[in-house]
Amino acid sequence: MSVQVSLASDQSQIPKATPNDINRRFANFSPSETSIKAKQRAQELKEKVKMILMAPVKKPSQKLDLIQDIQRLGVSHHFENEIEELLQKIHNSSHDSTEPGDQETDNELYTAALRFRLLRQQGYNISCDIFNNFKDSDGKFKESLVNDVLGLLSLYEATHLRNHGEDILDEALIFTTTHLESATHRLSPILSKQVTHAMYQPFWKGLPRIETRHYMSFYQECDSQNETLLNFAKLDFNLLQQVHQRELSEISRWWKDLDFVNTLPFARDRVVESYFWASGVHFEPQYYSARITLCKVIALITIIDDIYDLHGTHEELELFTEAVERWDISAMDHLPEYMKVCHQALLDVYVEIEENLANEGNLYSIHYAREAMKVLVRAYFREAKWFHQKYTPTMDDYMSAALNTSNFMLATTSFVGMGDIATKDSMDWVFNDPKMVKAASLIGRIMNDIKSDQVLLYIKSTN
Repeated sequence: MSVQVSLASDQSQIPKATPNDINRRFANFSPSETSIKAKQRAQELKEKVKMILMAPVKKPSQKLDLIQDIQRLGVSHHFENEIEELLQKIHNSSHDSTEPGDQETDNELYTAALRFRLLRQQGYNISCDIFNNFKDSDGKFKESLVNDVLGLLSLYEATHLRNHGEDILDEALIFTTTHLESATHRLSPILSKQVTHAMYQPFWKGLPRIETRHYMSFYQECDSQNETLLNFAKLDFNLLQQVHQRELSEISRWWKDLDFVNTLPFARDRVVESYFWASGVHFEPQYYSARITLCKVIALITIIDDIYDLHGTHEELELFTEAVERWDISAMDHLPEYMKVCHQALLDVYVEIEENLANEGNLYSIHYAREAMKVLVRAYFREAKWFHQKYTPTMDDYMSAALNTSNFMLATTSFVGMGDIATKDSMDWVFNDPKMVKAASLIGRIMNDIKSDQVLLYIKSTN
């Protein structure tokens, strides 16, 4: 999945010497030398991209296009302050009718939708009323828009940031979906690929690293590509991938040392998937601690889930739940051996988390992390009791427990390790049952259950 890019150009990797190359100049750099040169080259390209980003342009749409490319190529975390400054100016200009370029923004669907999406995903409270400009006297989207594929695609992506009650964006989603799906057969190959991918996976709903890799393959085929930006994106992608590979190696050693494959053979071995999940939440290099923390906790949750769902008796699960509630090493004295293995690993991980938080000066977060795990285990035990008692819960009963077995614990844990960003107020917020977390938990739980049911049906059909 790495992207080929040279330190000197965009043609190839550094050549390696061979016995037949006696007339050629070459350098067998050690891995560390190559890495240093790659980082130096990346820094040079980063500064050039920054200059391009902040340079004046003739039309606002040019700046919007550049911001979008930077974000979709996965390097926006290098230019957060610059992008915020530019979007602030663009937002302010939308309230100033004397600002040049307003007419272009308001009357071109592509640009209007792109500006809306970039500002809204940045947190600006921008109105969707701008899209009334693209309706006819009957209140329907103009038929002339059907042939504006780039405009439709831009509007389609913008609709995925709609809020509840924004009827015009609901209408826009139906309109753009219908006409984009029917247009793919008459588009150029590169545009057809872009539309097809957007229909399958809108940018706002995608995993950042996967979307970056996809957009990079598209961008390098565009005539309008910025070579400096493309080279920086490729090099940065490879450098960051190396960071993730080293972290996964570290995680794999930790997991292998736990030896759950042998001590808990009934449980799923999902450590790689856990790291993939965690890197989807925090891919940026500065969030190493948060990424490792979340990965280890997810991997352990998988084990605990299997203990509650598959292996533990009612009496054993009661003991395990009590042990987690007490959060004390002496609490596992009465646990069966296989549970002691899991309980010890759980305590060890949270001791490691606590030590890291203490070093960062954010020790207050450990309380929230532990309490979130307790909430999860209580919900698991509640569901296990229903199973052992052969009780079929009502929908309300089920959802009250299910919401605590989904995103709440993961949302809390994802904040841990983020340094000063995750303030005590942030931790209090996530623990105060906010609608955002509740909605995410509900969606995640239902999607998970639907997928699990589909898998079970498939297994039954093949047996």
